Amino acid sequence: MRRLFATGELRDMSRMATPNAVFAVRLAAHADEIRAARALRHQVFCVEQALFTSDVDAIDDHAITLVAMPAHGREVIGTVRIYQAEAGLWFGSRLAVAPPWRRRAGLGPALIRSAVETAQARGCQRFLAHVQAGNVALFESLNWQALETCLLHGMPHCLMQAPLCRAARRAESLLAVTADL
Repeated sequence: MRRLFATGELRDMSRMATPNAVFAVRLAAHADEIRAARALRHQVFCVEQALFTSDVDAIDDHAITLVAMPAHGREVIGTVRIYQAEAGLWFGSRLAVAPPWRRRAGLGPALIRSAVETAQARGCQRFLAHVQAGNVALFESLNWQALETCLLHGMPHCLMQAPLCRAARRAESLLAVTADL
């Protein structure tokens, strides 16, 4: 279940089961959560994949950070950043999930959906992401469309577009549901 808050924030309030755990996806609430999200990104993109020495860049100055946290914990177990590149055009990037949570509990898809829906609540008309080749199938399972392939940071990627019309209908239904609360 998701709720749209007055701030335009869309929170994934689902109780996604893992062995003994659930999570929520939301906007990073303070600097400590942003630091924890960047530490997870560093682990994934700099240590595991060796794509960068530091994955922090100028986009971080204006990006919105979403975090996933277990319902009964304070550690960041997943993150994604979103940003507006130009009026109506938004990008998602630096999707990272902690190793114990990968391919379990639907955390990656929840982060992806929340990223698109959060951008759409802020006026997004087109949402794109450069997706690593190994993750294209995940995005396609969420009805994303592949636009073109490219090489970024020495690794094959695919520029993909989110299906906003479906997200728009879901956001509209969420508004109707929360209006009844």
